[in-house]
Amino acid sequence: MTNLPAMTNLKDYATVTAAYWGFTLTDGALRMLVLLHFHRLGYSPLDIAILFLLYEAMGVVTNFVGGWVGSRFGLRITLFVGLAVQIVALVMLSLLDPGWVAAMSVAYVTTAQALSGIAKDLTKMSSKSAVKLVVASGDQGGLFKWVAVLTGSKNALKGVGFLLGGVMLQTLGFVSSLWVMAAGLGLVLTAALILVRADLGRAKEKVKARELFSKTREINILSAARVFLFASRDVWFVVGVPIFLYDQLGWTFDQVGAFMAVWVIGYGMVQAVAPRMLGRDAAARAPRLAKVWGAGLAVIPAVLAAAMMPASLATLSDATGWALPAGLQSWLLIGGLMLFGVVFALNSSIHSYLIVAYSDADKVALNVGFYYMANAIGRFGGTLLSGLLYQFAGLPGALWMSAGLLAMTVAITLALPRPAASDTSELATAAALTSIAPGTD
Repeated sequence: MTNLPAMTNLKDYATVTAAYWGFTLTDGALRMLVLLHFHRLGYSPLDIAILFLLYEAMGVVTNFVGGWVGSRFGLRITLFVGLAVQIVALVMLSLLDPGWVAAMSVAYVTTAQALSGIAKDLTKMSSKSAVKLVVASGDQGGLFKWVAVLTGSKNALKGVGFLLGGVMLQTLGFVSSLWVMAAGLGLVLTAALILVRADLGRAKEKVKARELFSKTREINILSAARVFLFASRDVWFVVGVPIFLYDQLGWTFDQVGAFMAVWVIGYGMVQAVAPRMLGRDAAARAPRLAKVWGAGLAVIPAVLAAAMMPASLATLSDATGWALPAGLQSWLLIGGLMLFGVVFALNSSIHSYLIVAYSDADKVALNVGFYYMANAIGRFGGTLLSGLLYQFAGLPGALWMSAGLLAMTVAITLALPRPAASDTSELATAAALTSIAPGTD
C-alpha cells in the first residue's frame, strides 16, 4: 500500500485533479445541454452533429501538439488556458441570439464548441501528465494508485455531468445553466492560479517538433484501429441514442441525461477493474485479446440493429417500426447498450496497454499523444456519421455502421505483433490499463 508521503507534491496533484474534476463536470453537462436544447428547437440530427464537429476536430489538433506545448512551456500554462477557454466558450454560448437565422446560429455554436474542444484536451493533458510528475521517482505502486484514482473519478464525473446537464436544462433553462457553470469554473481557475507552482511539467531539454511524427509500425497500426474503435461508439452515442430516447421512448431531459450518466460511469468502473477481468497473463495475450474482444463487440450492435429493423425497408428512416413488442424493444436496446459499454471498456483498456507496451520509455508521452489524436479522429468521424445516419437511416442504420466499423477495427488488429516480454509484467499491465484509458474521450 502506498502512503501519502510518497507524493513529492501532494498539493499540486490535488489542485490539478480538482481542477480537472470541475472541468469534467462542465464538459459532460455542456454536451447534454447543447444536444437536447437544440433538438428541442427543431434542429435536425445532422445539424446537431455538425455542432460538435469542430469540438472533435480541435481535439485532433490539440492532442497532436499538446504534449509538445506542455513540455516546452509547463503544465501550469496549459491547465490555466484550458480552464479559461472553457469559460469563454460557456459565456459565448449564453449570448446566442434566438433571432438569428439557422446558418448563423450553427456557425456561432460550432465555433464555441471548437473552443470547448481545445479546452478539454489542454486540461486533460495537464492533469494526466501531472500525476507522473508529482509521484516520487520509482514509486510504481504510487503511480498506479493515484493514476487509477484520477482516471476512475474522471469517468464517474463525466457521467455525473451528463446527468447534471439534463437536470439543469429541465429546471434552470439553457442560458442560466451556462452562467452557473461559467461561474463555478471561474472559482476553479482562481484556486488553480493561486495553488499550482510555475514550473510544473516543463522539460529540462527542448522536445523537437519532428519527434511528433516519428512512429513505429506497431504504433501506426494500433492508432488506426483506435480510429475505427471510437468511431464505432460515437456513431450511435453522440446523437442517435439520446434523441431516440427523447423522441421515440418519450423520456424527459433528465432521464436521458441519467441514462448517459449511468453508461459512462459503468464504463469507467469496468476500466478500473479491467486488469482483473482480463486475467493475470493479459499482457502476453493482449494482441489476441484485442481481436477476440473486438469481434465480440461487433456482434452487439449488429444484433440490436437486426432487432430494430422495421418490417419494411421503405420505412427504414422510421426508427419506431420494430417488429418486436414495444416493451421488449426498449429493454433489449437499453440492455444491449449497457453490454456494449462493458465490452467496449475492455477493448479500450487492451488498446491502452498496447500503446505503452509498444513504446520506448523516452517516447511514451509522444506516442500517447499520437494515440489520443487517433482517438479524436475516430470521434470526429463517428460524430458526423451519428447525425447523418440517424437522420436518413434511423437508429438501426447507426448500429449497423457501428458493427461495420468494429469489423474494420478487428481486421486492422490482425497485424499487431506481440509486445516484448519485458513489457508484459503484471504491474506494467495494470498500470497501463488504468493510466491512459481515455474514458469517453
